[in-house]
Amino acid sequence: MDQKQSDTVRSPQAAPRPGGRAARIQAAIFKAVEDLKQGDPADLTVPAIAARAGVTPSTIYRRWGSLAQLLSDVAVKRLRPDAEPDDSGDWRADLKGWLEQYAEEMASEPGRAMMRDVLSADRADNACICSAFTGQQLDIIRRRALARGETPPDTAVLMDRLIAPVIYRILFTREGADGDYAAGLVERLLGEG
Repeated sequence: MDQKQSDTVRSPQAAPRPGGRAARIQAAIFKAVEDLKQGDPADLTVPAIAARAGVTPSTIYRRWGSLAQLLSDVAVKRLRPDAEPDDSGDWRADLKGWLEQYAEEMASEPGRAMMRDVLSADRADNACICSAFTGQQLDIIRRRALARGETPPDTAVLMDRLIAPVIYRILFTREGADGDYAAGLVERLLGEG
């Protein structure tokens, strides 16, 4: 291989192949994190993750920079919705049901742990990604309502009036945010319109 071809192969701008070596390494590292999280928290270290994934610690530091960023990225992957919100034909019921489930999942210990991991990273990118996931779910509910000629509040209003109080209560109060609390938020918001 001549020098020009060699430079092209190693170019940092070259996108990794989906399912290629980089994807396999990331999958192994993410699985190692998930496996080690089941045990003693003291065992969740970069060297332990690397050993379990079959990579060197420098691979993890090169890709993520810190344990906190790696844990944040794993949490983001787990927080990505698996499916679209239910569609009962009644956007109000769909919104209420979706928010109740969201609040209960986020208030659970695994949900709280994932939020802590996302927020502990040095960069705020992952918090923005999680917010975008939530906004996309609300957008789906809104689009369905709009297609039926209904007038749901804007997604930004839903984020401010429903999601923000749920997350605040989960992170900063002892009351938490269960399904009943979430249902009450929806009822108050929709009762104002």
